[in-house]
Amino acid sequence: MLGPMTGAPDLSQRASSLAPSATLALAAAAKEMAAAGRDVVNMAVGEPDFDAPGSAREAAHAAVDSGQVKYTPAAGLASLRAAAARVLREERGTTHEPESIVVCHSAKHALSHALLALVNPGDEVLLLAPVWGSYDEQVKFAGAKPVHVAPSPGGQCVPDIDAIRAAVGPKTRGIMLNSPSNPSGYVWSEGELRALGEVVLEHDLWLISDEIYARLVFDGARHISPASFSPELAARTIVVDGASKVFAMTGYRIGFLAAAPPMAKAVASIQSQVSGCPNYVSQKAYEACLVEDPPEVASMIAAFDARRRLVAKGLGDLGLTLPEPRGAFYAFPDLSSHFDDRGAPGLCADLLEAEAVATVPGDVFGAPDHVRFSYALSEERLTEALRRLGRFLGSR
Repeated sequence: MLGPMTGAPDLSQRASSLAPSATLALAAAAKEMAAAGRDVVNMAVGEPDFDAPGSAREAAHAAVDSGQVKYTPAAGLASLRAAAARVLREERGTTHEPESIVVCHSAKHALSHALLALVNPGDEVLLLAPVWGSYDEQVKFAGAKPVHVAPSPGGQCVPDIDAIRAAVGPKTRGIMLNSPSNPSGYVWSEGELRALGEVVLEHDLWLISDEIYARLVFDGARHISPASFSPELAARTIVVDGASKVFAMTGYRIGFLAAAPPMAKAVASIQSQVSGCPNYVSQKAYEACLVEDPPEVASMIAAFDARRRLVAKGLGDLGLTLPEPRGAFYAFPDLSSHFDDRGAPGLCADLLEAEAVATVPGDVFGAPDHVRFSYALSEERLTEALRRLGRFLGSR
């Protein structure tokens, strides 16, 4: 018989080295403050404040009421895979067919499984800073080494193609791209994407294109999928998308990846053993949104655009500079002139304590001079956040 444990269990190196999500931790701290009675403006998490579309909710109810909530194929429902492939072909100009689609438990899950299918221990993956913090941990969890590539100087988060090309080494396996960008809101131009594609093909790399914010583009910006450029680049590109952002379906936890059929098959095999098939109810809800675009989406996008302009102007009026946010729903100003010796983490902690405004320090994204503000909140709450921020900066 085993005796009582005398200490903490020995954890694997993989588990011990994995850092928790900083943005979720900060959002949790803000929610704890709110639960204690503080009036918190939570700009730390990228979660739309809208309800999921009516068609998604109705489809979810119908799925539950049918009583037929059973296992699906590991790669997801055939009808949802067909709908996702059609949307990619019609809206992004790719040539994906249903056999190229794997439905996953979320876009984050799709990214993780794509890396598990791609990298071996000792490989390197280029991350284009500023970079969503989870990419680093996902790459390390898969056994590879993340390598950050800085953007062009000037603070506008413009990609530096020459620096990307120079960063490719003998161990480089692939590149992770996020456009529109979390945290900067930067939208890559067609010329920049084509130049990146040339690097991928020159060095026989993989490109993971995280397109979760594809439809959230403003002020004349246009999202372009690199998988649409040529059959050769499409064969080396894995497109990732999901329901969380444009459909405000964060809690449904559903997304997909699109890749060449051999890669899609490999990811489906991993999924079948590691996590099993995606949630049937969420699949049906997501399918409803892809089969017929919900009418709520256009009003959501318009609201995000109005919020974007409000926040960008408000931050500018406070004397802050920031990359022009033409996509996603984040502003990423440079606040370094207001730092003490604790940098952005200290400022964010003080702002939360003094004014109950939750933000994310740029260190999380490899950009320590900046702070990320999510504007996925009502204009009233954003105006209040800007008022509090101005009072806080005036006291520094």
